[in-house]
Amino acid sequence: MTSLPYGSWPSPIDAALAAAHDGHAEYLGAVGTETWWTEPRPAEAGRRALVRQREDGVQESVLPAPWNVRSRVIEYGGTPWTALAREEGPLVVFVHFPDQRLYAYEPEVPGSQPRPLTPLSPVGGGLRWVEPSLHPERGEVWCVLEEFTGEGPSELRRVLAAVPLDGTAAEDRGAVRELSDDTHRFVTGPRLSPDGRHAAWLAWDHPRMPWDGTEIKLAEVHADGSFGAPVSFAGGPEESIAQVEWLADGQVLFTSDRTGWWNLYRAPLEGPVQALCPREEEFGGALWKIGHRWFAPLDNGLIAVVHGRGSTALGVLDPESGELVDAAGPWSEWAPTLAVHGSRAVGVAASPRSGYEVVELDAITGRARVVGAPHTDPVDPAYYPAPEHRTFRGPGGREIHAQVYPPHSPDHTAPEGELPPYAIWAHGGPTGRAPLVLDLEIAYFTSRGIGVVEVNYGGSTGHGREYRNRLREQWGVVDVEDCAAVARELAAEGSADPDRLAVRGGSAGGWTSAASLAATEVYACGTVIYPILDLTGWGTGETHDFESQYLESLVGPLAEVPERYAERSPSEHAESVTAPFLLLQGLDDVICPPVQCERFLAKMKGRGVPHAYLTFEGEGHGFRRADTMVRALEAELSLYAQTFGLTGTGVPLLELSR
Repeated sequence: MTSLPYGSWPSPIDAALAAAHDGHAEYLGAVGTETWWTEPRPAEAGRRALVRQREDGVQESVLPAPWNVRSRVIEYGGTPWTALAREEGPLVVFVHFPDQRLYAYEPEVPGSQPRPLTPLSPVGGGLRWVEPSLHPERGEVWCVLEEFTGEGPSELRRVLAAVPLDGTAAEDRGAVRELSDDTHRFVTGPRLSPDGRHAAWLAWDHPRMPWDGTEIKLAEVHADGSFGAPVSFAGGPEESIAQVEWLADGQVLFTSDRTGWWNLYRAPLEGPVQALCPREEEFGGALWKIGHRWFAPLDNGLIAVVHGRGSTALGVLDPESGELVDAAGPWSEWAPTLAVHGSRAVGVAASPRSGYEVVELDAITGRARVVGAPHTDPVDPAYYPAPEHRTFRGPGGREIHAQVYPPHSPDHTAPEGELPPYAIWAHGGPTGRAPLVLDLEIAYFTSRGIGVVEVNYGGSTGHGREYRNRLREQWGVVDVEDCAAVARELAAEGSADPDRLAVRGGSAGGWTSAASLAATEVYACGTVIYPILDLTGWGTGETHDFESQYLESLVGPLAEVPERYAERSPSEHAESVTAPFLLLQGLDDVICPPVQCERFLAKMKGRGVPHAYLTFEGEGHGFRRADTMVRALEAELSLYAQTFGLTGTGVPLLELSR
């Protein structure tokens, strides 16, 4: 084994390799006996492909490039496709990202091409669609319609709508049949009861986010397909219902955090609510994308569930006995997407040693197996990090959950007595979490001798509502304190070099990173990716509608505490930032727009702090193109090399301005 300083170890995991393996399968669906899903294609300008797994095991794309199956409803999107198995071949309905129109396609009909079902709109962001479901007996597809009524990001309405499959709405907006009114600001797609007489969906309104409070809306479905007046079935301002479905016997099945944990419940249309498996675990999560699915009823009366505390498992729940049996296998994290085929459940799972893959669980035999997008090691797995879940202590002794990825290489070690540099990663959201899975972006750094720790700071999901609520009116305080506490403890115990600590994050994590640079002296440098930097601007029209009032709970009502917005904003405290930093920004980002970075940089000008600002055309909120990800990773490593005194990194020099 060769001795080289931390951060200078040669590694086969380069930025191109990490970028090629970014993202994973999403939005699973059952089409007859086949499983379909969307998956990222970083090398194809970041498009999302629709993939099918045939019964013979052959995996193939349903649509060629440049078709991009992705919705922009609430900007984060949601389920963008549905399909129906037919004797003559499947009928697919999907959202095409560039124009956001719904298209119908018959992939097995010779000469077939996708045909538009919905029109374009010249107003604002136009017409957008998400979570479609096919109703061939009515000749319609039902979905959520997001319709802009003006040029502003919040000049819009959302309703449930039925789109004719014959294409008559492609030129005529009037052919779209609205199933609900726009009483509620946000809705999810309707679920039709087994007897076809009722529909259920979720709804909520500003200023609540879906993890704060949602309601189940229930409406009668008339013979002509119209909906009766909806009534509230469950939920409320302080009860988050993350998903609703129907059981075969006509009972409503839903997950609610009424006890402080997202647990599973069932109820008849008129009668008592029954908890099916009461535990201090989560059977749901934050509804960032419309169509997230944590549970699915099976044909044999059992229920497939994604559940856990901190990490997640796929289990099969007997609703009569409450018995829950988890799938055996190496997987320690399951994404909120499920499909069912009879008594089989299919999910997307990963582990600390494997990336996300499509896994099928037979609820009768208990056997779990990979059926699609199988993980393959692109390099010797000896270069992967060996992570550890740890609980740290923050101010007042509060628990902070984190994943620590120490530097690791099979053929290099550091000189005796040298302590490694560490990057403290703050996840986005902030109502979200960092899962403990193999991530080649993390391995890119750890295999070179730079440690990474992902902090699930107070406010993160996976640990109950009380843990989530720590961030209420405390964003920019608790998250910053928790990240700093983890960094300090790693240094105090001798695991990290206290003089070579970095902070890094994107979106809300970019906020935490920038706020940390402005409010603490813990870090030698920072990487700030498509961030929020100015709370006042972001809270007064500089973001999209979905999160436009998020700050009301994260910071406090702007009308009541405007000074708090200024006090916590890094853009108002540029004079406090003295550590070198890298800013990365997509120019098409409407969630955290470039103006946030530009305003901050204007105040940094002439202060002599080394920094770089890289922008990327064609990128929005979350980088999807391989070339973008390569440039961003190499720039970040160059920042660390210059700040920490690393040599032999082999990446282009990042020019730092002052």
